[in-house]
Amino acid sequence: MPFPTLMNWSGGKDSALALYHALHDPALHVTDLLTSVNAHYGRVSMHGVRVALLEAQAQRIGLPLTQLELPETPDMALYEQQMRATLAPLQARGIQRAVFGDIYLEDLRHYREQQLAQVGLQAVFPLWQRPNAEVLREYLDLGFRAVVVCVNEKYLDASFCGRLLDEDFLRDLPPGVDSCGENGEYHTFVFDAPYFSSPIPFQRGELVRRTYPAPAPADAPEPPAPAAFWYCDLLPAATPGA
Repeated sequence: MPFPTLMNWSGGKDSALALYHALHDPALHVTDLLTSVNAHYGRVSMHGVRVALLEAQAQRIGLPLTQLELPETPDMALYEQQMRATLAPLQARGIQRAVFGDIYLEDLRHYREQQLAQVGLQAVFPLWQRPNAEVLREYLDLGFRAVVVCVNEKYLDASFCGRLLDEDFLRDLPPGVDSCGENGEYHTFVFDAPYFSSPIPFQRGELVRRTYPAPAPADAPEPPAPAAFWYCDLLPAATPGA
């Protein structure tokens, strides 16, 4: 019997491709999606995508969506507490595995495995240690389509935000930028996928720059400069013919 499985769904390209592999894995039966949401703004954490578009993704995938609602700036203790509380009813329904789209960040994988082990769940990483070029080639060849919704100003300027994730975008990335965005260089919103019932219509809204305090070591002589990000606000659009 396949294991009842939860998909940690960010709405971006890596989680979308990881879900594709999970859906084709005979050892897994994906039954639910889980997404962390900034409750203050009603948007997907880090990506800044409106909850209405997140719900449109879940509707087209055909799986129930659980939203982990977090305050604007949660600390790790609060995050872990609320994550455990959110997972409890899913486990009560039989969830045994949790899928992630991580590719090669060892510390992050270790953290996820450690946290899940504490509540009796096992993590699954379908894309783990696959070469970037291979991941992106598969993403494009399978017909996934996504728009870049957030860029870290440390790596990319505002002109990259709001663009389609396609061959041209990848070709224009500056040297030293991870092409899969594994270091947080950029985040995406998938608006079409092989398992969507239909593409998601949307409109590009305004570009917004936001800054966040950067973590500082206790012995730092002065606080580091804040981290700056550009966001492209996507607006839900009416379905053609509706």
